[in-house]
Amino acid sequence: MLGRKVITLGIVSVLLGSSFMSVRSASANERTDVEQIVEEMSLEEKVGQMLMPDFRNWKKQGQSKATGLTEMNTEVGLIIEKYHLGGVILFAENVVGTEQTARLVDGLQRASGDIPLFVTIDQEGGIVTRLQSGTNLPGNMAVGATRNKNHAYKAGKVIGAELSSLGINVNFSPVLDVNNNPDNPVIGVRSFSSNPELVAKLGTSMIKGLQDENIAATAKHFPGHGDTAVDSHYGLPLVEHSQERLREVELYPFQQAIQKDVDMIMTAHVQFPAFDDTTYISKKDGKKIKVPATLSKKVLTDLLRKDMGFDGVIVTDALNMKAIVDNFGQEEAVIMAINAGVDIALMPAQVNSLEMEQNLASVFNSVIEAVKKNTIPMEEIDDSVERILSLKVERGVYEPGKSYESNIDTKVKNATKIVGSKRHIQIEKKITSDAVTLLKNENKTLPFKPKKNEKVIVFAPFEDQVISMKKTIETLIEKKKIKHVEVEGAAFTNKVFNEDMKKRIDEADYVIAGSYVVKNDPAVNDGVIDDTIIDSSKWATVFPRSVMNYSQNQNKDIVMMSLRNPYDVANFPEAKAVIAVYGFKGYANGRFHSPNIPAGIEAVFGLSKTKGKLPVDIPSVTNPEETLYPYGFGLNIKNGKPLK
Repeated sequence: MLGRKVITLGIVSVLLGSSFMSVRSASANERTDVEQIVEEMSLEEKVGQMLMPDFRNWKKQGQSKATGLTEMNTEVGLIIEKYHLGGVILFAENVVGTEQTARLVDGLQRASGDIPLFVTIDQEGGIVTRLQSGTNLPGNMAVGATRNKNHAYKAGKVIGAELSSLGINVNFSPVLDVNNNPDNPVIGVRSFSSNPELVAKLGTSMIKGLQDENIAATAKHFPGHGDTAVDSHYGLPLVEHSQERLREVELYPFQQAIQKDVDMIMTAHVQFPAFDDTTYISKKDGKKIKVPATLSKKVLTDLLRKDMGFDGVIVTDALNMKAIVDNFGQEEAVIMAINAGVDIALMPAQVNSLEMEQNLASVFNSVIEAVKKNTIPMEEIDDSVERILSLKVERGVYEPGKSYESNIDTKVKNATKIVGSKRHIQIEKKITSDAVTLLKNENKTLPFKPKKNEKVIVFAPFEDQVISMKKTIETLIEKKKIKHVEVEGAAFTNKVFNEDMKKRIDEADYVIAGSYVVKNDPAVNDGVIDDTIIDSSKWATVFPRSVMNYSQNQNKDIVMMSLRNPYDVANFPEAKAVIAVYGFKGYANGRFHSPNIPAGIEAVFGLSKTKGKLPVDIPSVTNPEETLYPYGFGLNIKNGKPLK
């Protein structure tokens, strides 16, 4: 049996990926304990450890529809017990408050039997933040803009401390994808950078921060989802680079994470024919497709385990994503994943009521039948369960011979002190402030220095973003950091730029326009659309361009603020002032859901330095071969000079 604890010595890889083995070690007693436990487990118990469904929503018997599972109930408990589940994943619907989350996690663990659960979550920070009462942090690309590995470590520590206090023991983070495709619809600001060395430096620092808080960290999405133009939630992406290029770029951060003893690696539902060109007939349309990494033995066993030396836990990305379920079907996908080398099948079947339990039962029974028929070798199951239990022991989730101890009231009291604490908010504020990147400042447009009772108007795609901008300005006035100004705001939700909008700009002294463009559109980079409902696929680009063009024609001081992917600033080459903040979430339900917009507003008014440097190249929209703003570029707001 080859568990993650058995291999203790190997050859360290050089840059381009020669074989090396993990150097994590464990005591002989620890190995023996886990091996003996696995040997004594039934096949059903072993398979259960390898399945990790979600209970994102639940419809109790008698209810008309499923709602977010926020309180433990006996129905969910029976499913955990019946299928000997090894873990569950939580979503925003499950984690609406600190005390509530701690009690839900406690309830899940009390249903788990002798071996406690991996309770997991995607708490990346930035645009993928699940905790509704925690510290948000600005996200990976913002950290990339700071170039500061200490910021990455502290971000991991903050996230880790908050998750640990709630009883959550695995974070599906950080993203180690190298985002070198400006049209990537799913990664973008979730990546640290387009530079593999920077991704590796910051990613491994964040991993250390998480694991220092005893949270199992997960590097994702292997071998790399950064150079795709298809979202695997909706389709099956293809990356056609050579092995040499993949080793130099996409694999490099994962290789470094393995050397730094990352606990888990999550797979990508992406085709990589350079490593595996095996074809499969899609169940969706009967066409030939390449087997994606999640289901590829050549990728997960030959490349990741044997060549790169990873002996930790491999977990799939969610198997309910269309890249998998449409083409392979849920039962066959799980069997293929296990045979490929996967240890944990994440979200293998939808189950949000007792009526839907059959979905999970079908997957569970299919795997057991496959083992009995030797379609899945028993050794594969044993190796996976040994890795899972070894990690549970290492991270303090499981102590053989000891039952789960609740002490829930003490945990709640501790969690309320840690989650969203003042110290964590201070760290968040510092990282976010250091990330703000000034890209253009013609005629010293910035900082804005309004006189008393002058008018500022803010525009943004969505109402919550407008409110975030307005509330930040109002707070600055209250704290006497800027003079009293009148503040108005308008969202783009009507998708029309009309005479009323022009009048409001005419009456303003300063204009702030937020842009949120997921995919640039060269066709709309010219012209202004007046009194016309804008095509739903183009309004996000056309509206801010209309605001910018009209404002500049009226000689108004206007700044364009990129709220998401910094690539969208290429839609506004004529802008006089441009700033990037790497995060779009606004103000809703009584709280700021992201620190990025407030940090950008403070920089606009000169209340913070612009220290951020671009972590990616920004190509022209109309001429992609031309770079408008290079990697590493950023301006000092005080003197207008490029940062060193």
